[in-house]
Amino acid sequence: MSLNCSLWQDNSLFVKRFAFAKFSEVTEQCSLLFTLILLMFLASLTGNALIALAIWTNPVLHTPMYFFLANLSLLEIGYTCSVIPKMLQSLVSEARGISREGCATQMFFFTLFAISECCLLAAMAFDRYMAICSPLHYATRMSRGVCAHLAVVSWGVGCMVGLGQTNYIFSLDFCGPCEIDHFFCDLPPILALACGDTSHNEVAVFVVAILCISSPFLLIIASYGRILASVLVMPSPEGRRKALSTCSSHLLVVTLFYGSGSVTYLRPKASHSPGVDKLLALFYTVVTSMLNPIIYSLRNKEVKAALRRTLGRRKVLNHG
Repeated sequence: MSLNCSLWQDNSLFVKRFAFAKFSEVTEQCSLLFTLILLMFLASLTGNALIALAIWTNPVLHTPMYFFLANLSLLEIGYTCSVIPKMLQSLVSEARGISREGCATQMFFFTLFAISECCLLAAMAFDRYMAICSPLHYATRMSRGVCAHLAVVSWGVGCMVGLGQTNYIFSLDFCGPCEIDHFFCDLPPILALACGDTSHNEVAVFVVAILCISSPFLLIIASYGRILASVLVMPSPEGRRKALSTCSSHLLVVTLFYGSGSVTYLRPKASHSPGVDKLLALFYTVVTSMLNPIIYSLRNKEVKAALRRTLGRRKVLNHG
């Protein structure tokens, strides 16, 4: 059901407020979806916060691989918090409006965390490549300074892309309709509401997707190609098993994140469907963020041990 844009304008020619479309006209469906998404959101926050805390408080995990994993957990927390709270409100309330400034802020932070995660996943793949293919030089080439630099670059690229894309899109005029056929201020649905020719903006979004999604993904593929070649010539079956085990969690996370992101931002505009886009967005904003801590903790003995120690210390403090 479309909203009357006059409700969201301040007596001017241009839209000053937007409103998110309803998920469903059936109250029971919205309530069920609210409950499911809230549970996944809480699981994601708890899991990622525990992993970051476990890595921070356990010196044995102060290595490049876990430094990047802690950064990934922080990105996931920011990623979900930039989108999910407003979506939960829209599911159970008629207050589905968002100001133009609020929408721009949400778009900036979502883009910042998403692009930073793309770059950080590539840095994590490079770290595994150095550890397995160049173990003798690993300590010097992946020093604390190098790891910090890679993390800062990842966050910096996300910030620059977020600022650039948000400023470019919100420099356009929006003259109605004002209903966003999505559950957050993502780039394609906001562009669909702009007045006039948006072809240049659409090209900019596609170019950024190519550079910030495809380029890191190709770097990841190249890194794991070299890793696989090195693993296949290892004389020890135990060495091969350990090398593949340390990479499998990261590969699974990469597949989930890049798979859903690529389908969303790299497929032709004509093939976009609001229903499919919403399902994909739910997957990469809620489901993957919830699954990442599970994947890393279940498949990594050191993370599981660190989590047990961290939770054990908290129980002691609570009983003390």
